[in-house]
Order: sequence, then C-alpha cells, then structure tokens
Amino acid sequence: MSDDGHEQNGHESVPSRRRRRFPGISSRAYEHPADRSALVALRKLSGFDTVFKALSGLLPERSLRLLFLSDSVRVSEAQFTHLNDMLRDACHILDLEKVPPMYVTQDPQPNAMCIGLDEPIVVVTTGLVELLNEEEMRAVVGHEVGHALSGHAVYRTILLFLTSLAVRVAWIPLGNLAIMAIVTALREWFRKSELSADRAGLLVGQDLQSSMRGLMKMAGGNHLHEMNVDAFLEQAEEYEAGGDLRDSVLKILNVLPRTHPFAAVRAAELKKWAATRDYQRIMDGHYARRTEDGDTSVTDSFRQSAAGYANDVKQSKDPLMKLVSDLAGGAGDLGGRVRRGFAGFAGGAPKDAPRESREERAGGGRPGDGGDGDGADETPGDA
Repeated sequence: MSDDGHEQNGHESVPSRRRRRFPGISSRAYEHPADRSALVALRKLSGFDTVFKALSGLLPERSLRLLFLSDSVRVSEAQFTHLNDMLRDACHILDLEKVPPMYVTQDPQPNAMCIGLDEPIVVVTTGLVELLNEEEMRAVVGHEVGHALSGHAVYRTILLFLTSLAVRVAWIPLGNLAIMAIVTALREWFRKSELSADRAGLLVGQDLQSSMRGLMKMAGGNHLHEMNVDAFLEQAEEYEAGGDLRDSVLKILNVLPRTHPFAAVRAAELKKWAATRDYQRIMDGHYARRTEDGDTSVTDSFRQSAAGYANDVKQSKDPLMKLVSDLAGGAGDLGGRVRRGFAGFAGGAPKDAPRESREERAGGGRPGDGGDGDGADETPGDA
C-alpha cells in the first residue's frame, strides 16, 4: 500500500508496505538534464499549446483511441484489476490528478507506451504483462505515468507522426532529409526521456532491484533463474568501456535509429541515479514543485544540461568519449591515438605501431600514453 493505505486488493504477491508519496512533485525533479532543458524550452515557447492543438487535427490521435478502444482491453475495476490498482497507485504517488486510460493489447512483443496530445493514454502489451511480476510491472506503470506527468506523450506522438511522414515523402530528396534530421534529433531527446521515465518508475515502485530485473527480462526474456542482475550490469560496463574508437562509432550507428537506450545501459544509468544525492533528497521529501515550474529559467536548464553532458563525457570509459575528454584537457599525441583507434578499419594495426610507441617513450611520454587502454588499441586484428 502507499502511504495513505491505498490497498492493492486481491493480489497477495504485492508486498503490503508503505510507499512514500510526493505531493505536488514536478517532473523536473526526476528528469534527465537533457530531457529537462528541452521540455523547459518548449513549455516557454509562446503559443506552444495553440500549435499543438492545431497539430492534433493532423495527427491520428482519434484514430488511435478508437483503435485501442475497439481492439484492446481497457484496464478498469472489472478488467485487469491488478493493473488498474497499480495505475491508480502510481498516479497517487506522483500526484497526477487525472488517471490516464490504460489498455492491454494483444502482442507477444513486450512493450509499453504513453501517447496522445490532448489526453495521454497508456498501452501495454500482453507480452509485457506475461513477462513481468507484480513489482517489476509496477515500475513499468510508474514509468508510463512519469511520461504522462512530463508531457512526453505529446512529443512521442509527434515523433511517430514525423517518422511516418518521412516514409511518405522519401521520394522527395531534400524534404526527406529535412524531416529525418528532425526525427534524429527527436530520437536523441526521446532516449533521454526514457531515462527520465525510468527514474519515475523507481519513485513509484521504490524497489531498485525490481526495476533492474524488469529491464533485464525485457532483454533476456522470462528466464530469471538463468540470469543475474549483477552480471547484467557488468555487460553495461563492458559495453561502455570495451573496444576502441571503431566500436565507439558502431555504438553511435547502432543507437541512432532507436527511440530507447539499450536495456543494459538503462539499468546501469538507473542504478547510478539511485545512488545520487538527488534521488535521496526526493525520497526525503525535498524536490522541485509544480508551483515553481513557471519560474524555471531556460538558460539555467540549458546550463545544467550542458554540465550534465560534460560530466558524462568526463566520467565515461568509452574510447571516443575519453578521446574527447583528453582533447578538452590538452592531452598529447591525439593524432597517434586516433590512428591506432581506427586502424582496424584498414585491416589491422599499423605495422609501425610498436616502433611509434618506443619513439614516444624515448621522447618522454608515459608508457601507453596515459595507461588508459591504448595497448589494447594496438592489438592487430581487433575487429
């Protein structure tokens, strides 16, 4: 039960425990800095609401609502009652006054989404309902309610519309390029918004292990006895730090068409946030309120976003991010490191790589030029 005794009736597997509630919480409290700065800027735009109301006539929102109403099961006190309890409890914890309609649609692919311009709706697939246990599902429901509180549903709907439009105008070279540039930028923002919603899911479920197990199951299926959260997080560590500059480029290319970050990365990011002072302050009742949203500075939000990105680059173990960090710090022999990092694209490391390293050391440089994995970059056949 949540802090006011809101019970989850008829589900013994749901632990009977008190959960903290966050009256008047602003979505700024849990949003990723890049997500928060974009939302603050959009909300400050003059005529923002008018533009989106005009767009709503062009978007298939009514069609989507009719589709789910006619071909899915609406969650209520009579249908999927355990999901209905979770939804109402999530809205109660995050103080979302209007509970969005929720539908379960037949689809073996585990998925959930929050869409809509005027009134967001939450949709979960049968694959997801069958995959997750009660506490893991609670985090997902909180995730979607977080999207609704942030207003992400508006931008996701526009992203879906623009993606569809890009396909229709693919025969127009410049028109397609312009739309795809916007879509690419929206996808980058939306990947950050997913990290924000993961945080909202943790605030609702208040069980980090369940949140991470849910992400792990979405990556590996319903074989929990064969998986381990710690080992899953080690994958994220290996993904970030492993390889060379070629792998860094491939990571970028792999993630560009996606609207969601990779599951292992999301789990690692959520664990990292749960260990921060910001999360603890929220749990202690110290957080941004909606009543203060109107006074939020766009400039300050962008500064926080820039600082967040800079900190991510500084702390990242990714070879490309380390190179960028070294460049900003004035590290030497960046040209040599770039050549070694991309050597695999030419079929292997340069033949003179070992000799070059000896020359560098003779010139006073440190062995391995910083001891940050360059030796691995010089290994032939590292493709």
